[in-house]
Amino acid sequence: MIKSKFTISKKDENFRDFALNGNLWLLLLQVGLPLALYQNLNMIFKILDSMMASHISAESVSAVAYLSQINHMISAIGGGLAIGSSLKISQAYGAGDYKLVKQRVSTLFGICGILGIALICLIPFTPVILRIANTPENLIAIGSRYFAIELMGIVVGFINNVYIAIERSRGNSQRILYLNICVIVFKLSLTAFFVYVLQADITMIAVATLLSQGILLAAGIYHMTRKDSYFSFSFHNISFRRKSIGPMLHISFPVMVEKSAFSFGKVVVNSMSSMYGSLTIGALGISNNINGFTTSAQNGFQDGCAAIISQNIGAGNKKRALEAFKRVLCINVLIGTVGLILTMALLRPVSLLFATSGGVVNTEFQEMIIAINHYELIGGCIPLGIFSSCMSLLFGFGKTKLTLLVNFCRVFVFRIPVLWALQNFTSLGNESVGITMMVSNTLVAIMALIVVIFVIRGECKRSKICFFGK
Repeated sequence: MIKSKFTISKKDENFRDFALNGNLWLLLLQVGLPLALYQNLNMIFKILDSMMASHISAESVSAVAYLSQINHMISAIGGGLAIGSSLKISQAYGAGDYKLVKQRVSTLFGICGILGIALICLIPFTPVILRIANTPENLIAIGSRYFAIELMGIVVGFINNVYIAIERSRGNSQRILYLNICVIVFKLSLTAFFVYVLQADITMIAVATLLSQGILLAAGIYHMTRKDSYFSFSFHNISFRRKSIGPMLHISFPVMVEKSAFSFGKVVVNSMSSMYGSLTIGALGISNNINGFTTSAQNGFQDGCAAIISQNIGAGNKKRALEAFKRVLCINVLIGTVGLILTMALLRPVSLLFATSGGVVNTEFQEMIIAINHYELIGGCIPLGIFSSCMSLLFGFGKTKLTLLVNFCRVFVFRIPVLWALQNFTSLGNESVGITMMVSNTLVAIMALIVVIFVIRGECKRSKICFFGK
């Protein structure tokens, strides 16, 4: 028998044992808390971008908010691939099949490289892409160069997302957090220098983002090129055979479509909201960012729990996977409750930060942010905590077609038609944007919970286990 030249570290072996046998509360906190903090740091990323853009002009805030949704729509392809494929890596890890782990890690990076090359070819067509997305002409004038640089950042982001997903699947969430802190500090320092010292436009905000993401890229290259690890990249282990690539694409494709469609839906909502003026788009983006401190923490626990569930599914332990869902649901509802209370208490002073430019407060803009956010809070913090918990179970069990269905309904059934109806049959004005968010987030949480109940019943029946038993 030929001994493999690759090894599995003692740390990876210990985490696998903890994931399959350890205390679930401690496991979720160990994996989920750093990821929640990581997601919150990403929100700080976005919020400070908006605040620094507001120093330039209110229109710059709207340009960043509008173009970021188009950015998310494109980057969702790589993000969906990373999420779906990392679940298959987690399954192989949980099953103890380390050779399959190596093959899937290497193949995932190979696919990511091909997508990045294709995306670079789109950069010369930036104005065309923005017009296809129905971007207002004044925002195209402000943000076309910004978006071209953002496309380059998406390519780097493809690789970084894959690296983060792999580290998450092996429980290295603290490493993700520490690296992101370095990225944040560098990003904020660079952006502040460009905006406040050089008095640059929003293009340099995109440059700062691209350069800061290079830190994470360098770390990824360092850790993913270790020749002796099963979790590292190797050209020789890339396999585009159907048997190898098929399971990853099968689970990833619905996630890619789901995330792209969801971001496209947000672009449509932004376009529809522009009838109230470009400032409404900025107010909606800021409102999303304010609530994002709560929802991003919930998403962090969602990602961590999905990996834990997937590992236990790979090891054939469905009951423990279901127990993890119970616990993450409790955690996310608690986060939502605390987030709701704190955001309501701090909304006015926080909104003031975004409505101030050159020392002058834009009162109209501030009141617009507050009005939209009040509705988003009611239908956001707790319902989206339930929603993200349900998504963790569906992702962990590989039910990505169901996540596609639920998220499609979130935007194209519960959001866009509601906004259209409010615009055409009421005189509510820009408040209709906030009401739409409240309605869509509440209804999608209810739908996700119903879908999960049916999935749990089916899994319990097949495996002859009791969800509420010990």
